[in-house]
Amino acid sequence: MLSTQTSEIRPATTATMQSSSMEAGRQRQGRLWSNLKEVCDLLHIPAACSVTNEELLFQHVQFKTGQRIHTIGQPFDTLYIVNSGFLKTVLIDEFGNEQVLSFPMKGDMLGVDGIHTRHYSSEAVALSDCDLILLPFKKLTALGRVHLELENMMYGVMSRELVREQAMIGMLGALSAEARVARFLVALAERFAQMGYSSKLFNLRMTRHEIGSYLGLTLETVSRTLSAFNEIGLISVDQRTIGIKDPEALKTLRRLPPSRTRAKQLASAKTKGAESDAPAQLLAAL
Repeated sequence: MLSTQTSEIRPATTATMQSSSMEAGRQRQGRLWSNLKEVCDLLHIPAACSVTNEELLFQHVQFKTGQRIHTIGQPFDTLYIVNSGFLKTVLIDEFGNEQVLSFPMKGDMLGVDGIHTRHYSSEAVALSDCDLILLPFKKLTALGRVHLELENMMYGVMSRELVREQAMIGMLGALSAEARVARFLVALAERFAQMGYSSKLFNLRMTRHEIGSYLGLTLETVSRTLSAFNEIGLISVDQRTIGIKDPEALKTLRRLPPSRTRAKQLASAKTKGAESDAPAQLLAAL
């Protein structure tokens, strides 16, 4: 399997720099860099007071949609922080089948799975044009020996990623297919809100097949569930554009009634002129 050579960094264009969410980034030798405070802000951790920000600069690298950031078995030397864009991490079996592990986005850290064996155990792929910040592991460990508070905060970021993965594993074992899709949409909406985007209307960067792989569901189940949510008014669906209409109902949803039951109840609500109450009536019937 061919590995992506991350050492060859493409210079950031002026347009890229102007549109970058890391406005304080600076150019050095034609490349975009960020200081420690900017990196800490992106990770939502306090900057280490004992480290002079201007002494530490971290390089950006841009990837196009579909490009691999790292591959399974590639020697580990770098952690990646997402500054902008959307990605997926996957496991690939001997037959080439993918299992989606996560959908990293702004503020997430990639590459933690390479620390143990010094080889990446997953593959990271850009789902959109991405801007990532390189965090060389040797540089991080050297800093940690001198600045213990920085080391502890970075461990906290890594632990946060593991906790998020464990929560997903727990969800897969405890919830119905409809509830998994509902929680996924709610979690995605919350992440968009944290990044300063709309939590009510957003585009899915991942395909329905990739969502199914992540949630342990088939493509057909994901598509059918999204259609059912749209039918009863919990969301609106227009190809990859999702509108969240009833986030509270999505958070508490356990399962949907059979399609025949839904059709009868929706027809009854329409006859009575109570279409706006149809989602509540359906969920109350569970």
